[in-house]
Amino acid sequence: MRSWHFVLHTQDPFTPEQSDLIDGLDSFADGFLGPESGPGYAKFVCYFPAPSLLDAMNQALERVAEVPGVLIRGIELTPCSFEHNGMATAATVPWPAG
Repeated sequence: MRSWHFVLHTQDPFTPEQSDLIDGLDSFADGFLGPESGPGYAKFVCYFPAPSLLDAMNQALERVAEVPGVLIRGIELTPCSFEHNGMATAATVPWPAG
């Protein structure tokens, strides 16, 4: 089974309560879904084994749904994602302006 790389961008930064919950959930302990945050942003860097990229994204979104109030505004395939996933061209839609 392939491992897939992508990044989930949240709508808002994590609250302290959300960060504490993420730190305590077993579903985040396996390293497939790595939360990152800083001033004004939060994201999850994802590496999921799955038959397809869509399956991997679904698995990640199911785990994120365990954290109340965390909404995903976009899924990004970075240059690292392209290399890791064996993709030759971009497969994303540009962020909306504004």
